[in-house]
Amino acid sequence: MELGLKLFAEGFAPGELVRQAVLAEQAGFDFVEISDHFHPWLDAPEGGAVQGHAGFAWSILGTIAARTERIRLGTGVTCPTVRYHPAIIAQAAATMAILSEDRFFLGIGSGERLNEHIVGGGWRSVRVRHEMLREALQIIRRLWIGGFHSFEGNHLRLEDARIYDLPETLPEIIIAASGPKAARIAADHGDGMFVTTPDGALIDTFRSAGGAATVLGEMSVGFDESTRAGLEAVARTFRWSGLGVATDAEIPRPALFDRASRFVRPADLAPSVAVGPDPEPYLALAAKYAAAGVTGLSLLNAGPNMDEFVAFAGECLLDPIHALTSA
Repeated sequence: MELGLKLFAEGFAPGELVRQAVLAEQAGFDFVEISDHFHPWLDAPEGGAVQGHAGFAWSILGTIAARTERIRLGTGVTCPTVRYHPAIIAQAAATMAILSEDRFFLGIGSGERLNEHIVGGGWRSVRVRHEMLREALQIIRRLWIGGFHSFEGNHLRLEDARIYDLPETLPEIIIAASGPKAARIAADHGDGMFVTTPDGALIDTFRSAGGAATVLGEMSVGFDESTRAGLEAVARTFRWSGLGVATDAEIPRPALFDRASRFVRPADLAPSVAVGPDPEPYLALAAKYAAAGVTGLSLLNAGPNMDEFVAFAGECLLDPIHALTSA
């Protein structure tokens, strides 16, 4: 199983994210992926949240591509239906593939109201968002063929568009899924699937529907001087995740996430995270992802010292995680 680092764009300034990506490459990580948000989940310093950033992911990725040589990089994930038109994402991804010399992958998802409502287009039901995602993926794939294309969908349209700069090797499209309907979209239109839990049934749905071998997973961790400190860091920074995926998709402002998640306790998050200074909890949870069928695991750290965490992962986690075989 490959090892990646999640660049937490809600928690760090753009230049710091670039620096972390360079550190990850030096430590031996296989890939980095970055959240593509307009807003952070939580405002800082409300509630002591370690957030308050939301740099433009595509600018950050371009800089990372220029300052690294080996490591793969991608979005984790981008919504190509509301805030962005899919033609813009198709063009951006093609350009990133060229600039990174074919190291880029395109992570795609159906988005959250938090980031997408800002353009005034409303926020649709899950069913409609899935329909829009299918149409967006068709548009992206058509534009990557080359030549001029038009598209008339129920929700999205394209008129006489061509991408003039295409890479020799097209980026992989990795589609985020938290339920069976999205998993089938990933199987139909993607080159892989993103998951945030070691859900073997979900991965089985993806693969039984004809999904590709690649499944990338995200694992939340809290590297700190003690287990207690690590879990407190996770609760402070990622407590919004305790609300559940369906709720996360509907809340429109960081301040409302702050209020809604104030009663999420560290104990509520403990079963799904790895924390502390020792490698064993991280490797035990990583093994669950591998057993579920994940082929590449991205670590999202809530701890206060990213330099120490990246060094710890490179020294203590990289080789054992590489040795894990996905189901």
